[in-house]
Amino acid sequence: MSADYDTMEVKGGRPVKMWTHGVPVEPEAKEQLANTAKMPFIYKHIAVMPDVHLGKGSTIGSVIPTLGAVIPAAVGVDIGCGMMAAKTTLTASDLPDNLGPLRSAIEKAIPHGLSPKTRGFKGRDEGSWQNPPSAVDIAWSQLKDEFDLICAKTPKLRHTNNYKHLGTLGTGNHFIEVCLDEEGAVWLMLHSGSRGVGNAIGTHFIELAQQDMRTHLANLPDRDLAYLKEGTQHYDDYVEAVGWAQKFARMNREVMMQNLVKAVRSVIRKPFETHVEAVNCHHNYVQKERHFGQDVLVTRKGAVSAKAGELGIIPGSMGARSYIVRGKGNEDSFTSCSHGAGRTMSRSEAKRRFTREDQARATEGVECRKDEGVVDEIPMAYKDIDAVMHAQRDLVEVVHTLKQVVCVKG
Repeated sequence: MSADYDTMEVKGGRPVKMWTHGVPVEPEAKEQLANTAKMPFIYKHIAVMPDVHLGKGSTIGSVIPTLGAVIPAAVGVDIGCGMMAAKTTLTASDLPDNLGPLRSAIEKAIPHGLSPKTRGFKGRDEGSWQNPPSAVDIAWSQLKDEFDLICAKTPKLRHTNNYKHLGTLGTGNHFIEVCLDEEGAVWLMLHSGSRGVGNAIGTHFIELAQQDMRTHLANLPDRDLAYLKEGTQHYDDYVEAVGWAQKFARMNREVMMQNLVKAVRSVIRKPFETHVEAVNCHHNYVQKERHFGQDVLVTRKGAVSAKAGELGIIPGSMGARSYIVRGKGNEDSFTSCSHGAGRTMSRSEAKRRFTREDQARATEGVECRKDEGVVDEIPMAYKDIDAVMHAQRDLVEVVHTLKQVVCVKG
């Protein structure tokens, strides 16, 4: 045992280094980690963040370095999901006493929910661009040509929610927040990814990997560990498509942030600047990096890059603190940190165990939904963010501590 992490030895596999001191890890998650560590192309070891919990194929909250192969299900279908936060020159005293109109303005400005149409969003079609072009149109113009090349290889991706979903939040644990830091400065923060088109890309290549390996699936610990081998056409196509989806996700957050700032300005008339400090980081993605003298593919499934000096975002749950952090560049973690608190129970279990009254008590003082539809996001369904932060104190240092005052859930 190290002072920083525990090592789980895996028979027939690579070691698993776990930054989970003081944080419970479910036995099923450990089994899933062991299964992933047995894959023959894992490089050196798997790094496990303190928010680790059961996922599809591989655990959420793990860093999976690979040589010569990639596991599409480890990256998942919410490709490029991540966070963006921007500090403003507003302070707590600039916020109105009644935050309801601010929340309403945000909900009106940014399509969100099960389907954008459920929030009065009629959808957009390519070619119906505004004059002058909107933030969505400008962002799409930077994505369109590469998307056309990807669609030439995989035509069914053309018929996905791509342009139409750009600048929209989605559902589940995606959110928009207005927060205050430890000095009372107002921050704007949001959480989303590559939406419908990213889901379609992820699903397509997960199925392709399983089809390519259909004669070998029985030998895999889990069919969702099916992989694509470097040097094959499907591998090259996936790397291209997943890279594009990650660009889409980053731009999706940037467009929403622009519209979020406009919404805040429509309610708070005092002039203010934003992006005083700004962070835009993925926590569900894959990219080529160099570690221990070797170029490898690093899949962060619910983990954030934390290179030395690099800023990142670790959000808590509704009603809990969030953190702007600076990476310490810990190589053993493949320069990574957690992406949040991590769930302790499924959404269905949270809905079974808690009520809307519990939700209202847990989010007291936060302007947000407090109905049955968001009970699955109640803070008690997540790990203690303070314990999570303590367990990774050698991975990051806290720069700012944020507490939300407005929260819009997808």
